[in-house]
Amino acid sequence: MGTQEQTTRIGTTVAVIPSAGSGIRMGAGRAKQFLDLGGSPLLAVTLRPFQRCPAVDGIILVVPFDEVEYCRREIVEKFALTKVVRVVPGGERRQDSVRLGIEAAGDEYAKVLIHDGVRPFVDEELLQRLIGAAGVHRAVVAGMPARETVKEVGPEGDVAKTYERSRVRMIQTPQVFQRQDILKAHRRALDQGWEEATDDAALVERLGIQVHVVEGSERNIKVTTPHDLELARFFIGQEDAEPGR
Repeated sequence: MGTQEQTTRIGTTVAVIPSAGSGIRMGAGRAKQFLDLGGSPLLAVTLRPFQRCPAVDGIILVVPFDEVEYCRREIVEKFALTKVVRVVPGGERRQDSVRLGIEAAGDEYAKVLIHDGVRPFVDEELLQRLIGAAGVHRAVVAGMPARETVKEVGPEGDVAKTYERSRVRMIQTPQVFQRQDILKAHRRALDQGWEEATDDAALVERLGIQVHVVEGSERNIKVTTPHDLELARFFIGQEDAEPGR
């Protein structure tokens, strides 16, 4: 029996949370993942469902190089996020940070779940559905039906193609992959200069692997702009107002 077979625990899942961005579009003077959201750093809010979800066995947190110790102290330790097994510095691009996170996980886990650190409203139910689907499908992503018509537009602003809206999905994270598939995809992307991919699933698709879409969540927003942060604070206020919270 080979080393990988000996060390990989069948059915186990590690969550890689890339959160190494600088948040330039937010214009807040602080990386968006560390901004306050309901009294906690946004990143801590993102991580809580992963801590609670029984289908997640470990978490790799990927953060800016100069924020590693801050994250260990003020996020992982302060909020008792015991499933975080490593906090590692990210790379120049999100793509680099994800690859570094996957590599940091080693070969202990069978599946890798990737989720943006600035999507703070993923819930345990969605995590369970995605990880469950990954037991049947080789690659699984969350996606929502498009509410508006989607058109492909050329460089001069002319419409090149209109897509049938019923067949279009707006893709979110989490995304779940077999560890060997997503690691191979990211390493090939690095070797061959694949830089135009907008998400991790696109890299796996280039290996010829079928990606399955399950329904995501309208609340699973990505906090990128001040408007997004305002909406996130509205959502967290709603949660705090619910009975029993």
